[in-house]
Amino acid sequence: MTKTCVIVGGGLAGLAAAIKLGDAGWKVTLLESRRRLGGRASSFVDASSGLEMDNCQHVLMGCCTNLIHFYKSLGVSDAITWHDKTWWLRPKGGMDCLQSTCLPAPLHFAPSFLRMRSLTRKVRQDIQRAMWRTMRMGSSESETWRGHSFASLLDEWKQGDDTRSNFWTPLIVSALNLPLHEASAVFGLQVLRDGFLASAKGARIGVPSVSLADLYKPSAALIERSGGEVRLGSPVTGIEVEDRCAVGVRIHDELIYGDAVLSALPWEKLDALMGNEIASMDTRLHQLSELGHSPILGVHVLLDRPVLHVPHLVMPNRNVQWLFDKGSIPSGGQHLHAVISAADDWMDRSQEEIQTAVMVDVIAACPEASSADIVQFRAIKERRATFRATPTAEAIRPHASPATGGTDQNIKNLYLAGDWCATGWPATMEGAVRSGYAAAAAITGQGGLEADASAGWLFRALSSS
Repeated sequence: MTKTCVIVGGGLAGLAAAIKLGDAGWKVTLLESRRRLGGRASSFVDASSGLEMDNCQHVLMGCCTNLIHFYKSLGVSDAITWHDKTWWLRPKGGMDCLQSTCLPAPLHFAPSFLRMRSLTRKVRQDIQRAMWRTMRMGSSESETWRGHSFASLLDEWKQGDDTRSNFWTPLIVSALNLPLHEASAVFGLQVLRDGFLASAKGARIGVPSVSLADLYKPSAALIERSGGEVRLGSPVTGIEVEDRCAVGVRIHDELIYGDAVLSALPWEKLDALMGNEIASMDTRLHQLSELGHSPILGVHVLLDRPVLHVPHLVMPNRNVQWLFDKGSIPSGGQHLHAVISAADDWMDRSQEEIQTAVMVDVIAACPEASSADIVQFRAIKERRATFRATPTAEAIRPHASPATGGTDQNIKNLYLAGDWCATGWPATMEGAVRSGYAAAAAITGQGGLEADASAGWLFRALSSS
């Protein structure tokens, strides 16, 4: 007899779990309150321009093995454009190119790194020393930094203010969506090892060449082909629990039964859905509200002419951390997307205030923009973009299975997924997919995560781990 699973939430975690469950022969009913899939990785049609815009620019790296596997499952791998280069804005204008070479990791960036005019000799020496310490740090030493901020790690490594503002801030704030003094040192170390040092392939940056809506559109058909069902516009009003066992979910007066129930909701929505009485039955749900949120500001700038002549640009010492070329607009101009991570201070600013500040950075990066006309300017505030990946978050993040940790006091047959769950990764699309795969494996007893990217031979030889 075919087993059934009800999945609540159609973001990346829910979609990844649904596809894995379908592959294992389970019948899935996926319920999503909105009229579209993708969760926070979503798009909308702008009424003024008629363009489809992403709520925020999403990127991945070559070390995101589970996300890459997920894209292959959807058949959209060709919609990811890979870059071996990143462009960095110099303080007084112009750009540096940080480019991977044929040298073995961790030396693959060395030639272009040494040529970066935006970094002084002292800053480069600071960074080299920190990278060496990171590479030589074994797992036991890494664990000593659990519970500490990345800023405290930089203090230990005697990283100066110029090094922090010109390198660590744009790198870590963009990756973890938190300022250095709040970001977990353990997650920061992971970004350095997996994303920059271990392999040249892992350091590649992938940018979707289509809208996020188009990227995840094939998922519904894939779920349905395996015998599942996707129901959009179906807000769940409760999870049905009998004798400490999840038996289904409610949509108003309708009860949908399942052999397993998987919540792939953001933590705050799950917290509100469960209520105090049911949440008290499951230790994984007791501290959800302590995870907190960190916002992102995504800004769409449509100009009457092309002004940015590289695919993307890292912008140290600016409000905007990244600027992306989103292509041409029908009138022949250019669509830019500016990203401000850890954007707590921006959430209460008006569109006019945001436009004034962002255009200062756009013009600094692209002098041609000073004479360009703004066709349209739109700022998208994602107040709940990610959980706060602080030093204390890892102890709070819950596991997918109710049995994890050897306890039998949690709600049986209730499984959890979402980038905020205990994936070992910060709040990323890779973390979301990992959580979905882990939940599916816990439900079915088969499968699991994709293998991590292989580290290069020289990195392995030099590393003490």
